[in-house]
Amino acid sequence: MLMFVSRQIEISAFTLCIHGIAVPLHPIKEKNLKTFEELGVSEEIRRAIEELGFVHPMPVQEEVIPYLLGNKNDVIALAQTGTGKTAAYGLPLLQKIDVASKHTQAIILSPTRELCLQIADDLKDFAKYIKNLHVEPVYGGASIVTQIHALKHGAQIIVATPGRLIDLMNRGVAKLDHVNNVALDEADEMLNMGFSESINTILAGVPDDRNTLLFSATMSNEIEKIAKTYLRDYKEIVVGSRNEGAENVNHIYYMVNARDKYLALKRIVDYYPRIFAIIFCRTKIETQEIADKLIKDGYNAEALHGDLSQQQRDLTMQKFRQHVTQLLVATDVAARGLDVDDLTHVINYGMPDDTENYTHRSGRTGRAGKKGTSICIIHTRERSKVRAVEKIIGKEFVDGTLPTAQEICAKQLYKAMHDIEKIDVDEEQIAPFMVEINRHFEYVDKDDIIKKIVSLTFGRFLAYYANAPEIEKPSLKRGDRGEEKGMRGGRKARSERGGGRSRTPERGYRRLFINLGKDDGFYPREVMQFINQHVKGRQQVGHIDLLGKISYIEVPEKDANKVMRSLSGATYKGREVRCNDANEEGHGRKAQATRGGGRAAGRRAEGGRKNGKSAKRPSYQQEDTGDWRQFFQQPEVKFKGETPDFSEEGWARRKPRKG
Repeated sequence: MLMFVSRQIEISAFTLCIHGIAVPLHPIKEKNLKTFEELGVSEEIRRAIEELGFVHPMPVQEEVIPYLLGNKNDVIALAQTGTGKTAAYGLPLLQKIDVASKHTQAIILSPTRELCLQIADDLKDFAKYIKNLHVEPVYGGASIVTQIHALKHGAQIIVATPGRLIDLMNRGVAKLDHVNNVALDEADEMLNMGFSESINTILAGVPDDRNTLLFSATMSNEIEKIAKTYLRDYKEIVVGSRNEGAENVNHIYYMVNARDKYLALKRIVDYYPRIFAIIFCRTKIETQEIADKLIKDGYNAEALHGDLSQQQRDLTMQKFRQHVTQLLVATDVAARGLDVDDLTHVINYGMPDDTENYTHRSGRTGRAGKKGTSICIIHTRERSKVRAVEKIIGKEFVDGTLPTAQEICAKQLYKAMHDIEKIDVDEEQIAPFMVEINRHFEYVDKDDIIKKIVSLTFGRFLAYYANAPEIEKPSLKRGDRGEEKGMRGGRKARSERGGGRSRTPERGYRRLFINLGKDDGFYPREVMQFINQHVKGRQQVGHIDLLGKISYIEVPEKDANKVMRSLSGATYKGREVRCNDANEEGHGRKAQATRGGGRAAGRRAEGGRKNGKSAKRPSYQQEDTGDWRQFFQQPEVKFKGETPDFSEEGWARRKPRKG
């Protein structure tokens, strides 16, 4: 409920953006703020937006609205996402519509279906009290018959994706000869997605005597080319500086070795128990792999990429917008145009190839006056990209240090206790069960019950971080640049990426070599299926490293000989399989050329590490536990489980099965 105060009273200058319009929250003097009435917005529109709770325009709206309400005024507006651009062009467009005519008078182009629907919904809310005004969204992935029917009944404003609009134009349904306003929302993203020719086709099909409104987060060469071609005597309105980053976003990078990127992601997510974030990946394959790993590790995550059907994408986005999904792992293309409220973090699982894409990614958070955080997980080769982005956005990144196991567990413990404290109890529903509950716990100590209840939600983190190794930060000193040199193709990098014989297996495990790799279609699922087919009983498998032509797996020491006997001599897609101890001679590069070995290799491997070389363990610092786990320490209780281990080309070690 809005409180109306006199002009002498100080009210808020820090604004809340709902539907792209500002609501004041923090103290400044009202006399310094303009109103929508002063900008020339009509009474019908003001009534609608005031019912939504909005009084004062945001900076981009102050600049754009009065100019667009004039005639023959082309505009390029540069402002970050979440600054109220939709209302900036939407309110003038609505006000200039002649509702007496059913002809299409304005078209708005957006890069994605999701943004198209969002814009249409916002315009309908703003036009609540404008009778006979119809806004129709048209986009791919939905029934074109339904959209044709809607347009034939008349739509003064069409909000469209470029491809579907051209289809409707070619069918003679979308008639644009009466269009006097064209708005391109997220124009830079449309160009990045390859819509340049489609935009040219659409603009060539509308009258020359029109207003063209181009809204973008960045000013690229392609945007300037479009402006010079189709805009006349345009005004450039810049909120902030060209291509600068969102004002309310903090930028942090964590530099880790490539093999530790996923482990670093887990620590970041665990450190923020209330995180609500988009995790950006570079490829569809990487997106699905990271999402699968997060789900496997118990996180509430979903993948969003181009290989999903439109129905799957819609369902995924619906769940994310409703906060049913906590972590959305997405590609740049799939996430373009997304506008989700209350994002706390944007996590870049590596830097984007195009530095301008970083601006779009980070602009998803820190909206509506709220603070947001953009995090980059990088390795040494990507530090130059960070410096390049800093120059573009005009902000400096914080060189972050990953939280320790103790810090993470403390955060999760407090969250667990808070959730228990704040949970609502339905006394009426639980009453019939209290007699049995009290009888069951009659002789159980109260402290033990508390420990068990908290452990129910907190125990997973305690078990994982109890002996978790610290993640080493790569050194950039001249005397210690093995990682950086290795990234350029040195022996060390190849060994670390591939695992090879240099990797030390988990305690109690032995590392085995198999003469099959990704080139053979040998992926984690196929590895487990192959083992289950040829090894009797349930076989426990630890870390898996997959290379192009070979693989390494870790199995319990007691099972190693059995696994080698069972796999050696077996066939996979017509090829004979060889499996032996990873520390023995006769594998690696020589094995790739030999591609065989039969059962003899298995028999040689049974002798254990006869001529094996002991690999060096990574120099991890052991976590000083101190007193942080005393809350759960009981003499008869042992926390089970070992630290999962992920590598660039590996997979998570499966949890041991009971039985």
